[in-house]
Amino acid sequence: MKKQIIPEGYLFTKGYTNYIFILLFLLYMFDYIDRMVIASLFPFLKADWNLTDTQCGMLSSAVYWSIVIFTFPISILVDRWSRRKTIGMMAVLWSIATGLGAFTNSFRQLFTTRTLVGVGEAGYAPGGSAMMSALYPQEKRSLMMGLWNASIPLGSAIGVAMGGIIAAQWGWRHALGIVALPGMIIAILFFFVKDYKTIGLEKTEIETKAEKKAERKKVRMSILDMLKEFLSKPSLIFTYFGMAGVVFTTTSLLIWLPTYFHRVQGVLEKNAGIKASAVMLFAIIGAPLGGYITDRWRKKQINARLLVPTLTSLLSAILMFLAFSVFNGQIQYLILLSMGISITAFIAATGAVTQDVVHPGLRAMSYAIAVVIQNLLGASLGPIVMGAISDATNIQTAFSFLPIALLIASALFFAGSFYYEKDLHKVEKVKLEIVD
Repeated sequence: MKKQIIPEGYLFTKGYTNYIFILLFLLYMFDYIDRMVIASLFPFLKADWNLTDTQCGMLSSAVYWSIVIFTFPISILVDRWSRRKTIGMMAVLWSIATGLGAFTNSFRQLFTTRTLVGVGEAGYAPGGSAMMSALYPQEKRSLMMGLWNASIPLGSAIGVAMGGIIAAQWGWRHALGIVALPGMIIAILFFFVKDYKTIGLEKTEIETKAEKKAERKKVRMSILDMLKEFLSKPSLIFTYFGMAGVVFTTTSLLIWLPTYFHRVQGVLEKNAGIKASAVMLFAIIGAPLGGYITDRWRKKQINARLLVPTLTSLLSAILMFLAFSVFNGQIQYLILLSMGISITAFIAATGAVTQDVVHPGLRAMSYAIAVVIQNLLGASLGPIVMGAISDATNIQTAFSFLPIALLIASALFFAGSFYYEKDLHKVEKVKLEIVD
């Protein structure tokens, strides 16, 4: 029998590593299909239940509020218990909750099911990020995180497009029921993948003996030590808040772009979702491209993982300003497609930063903090702010404000780039082991 070779820096063989990657990719894709399908259902819900734009925004934000509340406790399970079990359980929950939305009869009931979707999805990003960090060596981390995160725009595009098509053909209830099924199947498969052993929360201390010989020893980390892992890393803090600025923009764009095309350009509801999803599909290029550029540049410039998000966020702000405040028609749409590439290029590099500069036993917690901040200040806030501005003025005016958030994000990433290398040298080195 031929011996399986595990390459240096990898936890498993390349074949098994790719199998886990595919499952992680599909789960993230179905995560966002279930999350974003609601966006294309707004016109149908408004017609059935006479909802306001603010209420529609709340149906989206409900998911993110739950993520904010439950991400921390679930990330503790990820880091201290099991990656595969936590991810599998969460995926089953969000799939069931999505399907339950098909049986609701009021705004309050649908809001409740969307809240449950968020409870399930709260554990996936931290758990998936921890798994991804373990699967691949650090020099490939940005690229692979980029490829993995390409599932976000893909899932968003499929969710928005399918939601509008299914709802127009059979009604919005069928849209929620149909998209819930595939994620359940992948979730069950994930229960059977291999995992790595839970990492002890220990740090290395140097002890000087009487004969003045320095010895290294491992000591258990205190709660204060754990807090210092996050609070003493300026590059990490700037990254967390920079991510929130971009996510504020991307979520607002994902949720309200179909409505913009329908109201401003008179596109039919079904076609508005398809047109918006094309912008999201171009984002599939941005995430892996950003990761590839980052890993290549990082060989010469160590803080490239924060310089790339600085530049791509700035470029996206310029393109968004041109699209919604200067041009219209075909030129506007071409600019939006280009922005679809640039606006997601940040995610691979920043996701890698959240894993690079913390103790390996706290990686899920690190991404959980990122998730809480970006959902509290970004994803949950964006749709409501956009809806409120739209109710007070119009959807065109609401979109004209979005570039400001990207400019703030760009400035935060740039500030963090000055601290990244120093923070990287503070990290404890730990070798991962496979669970028997």
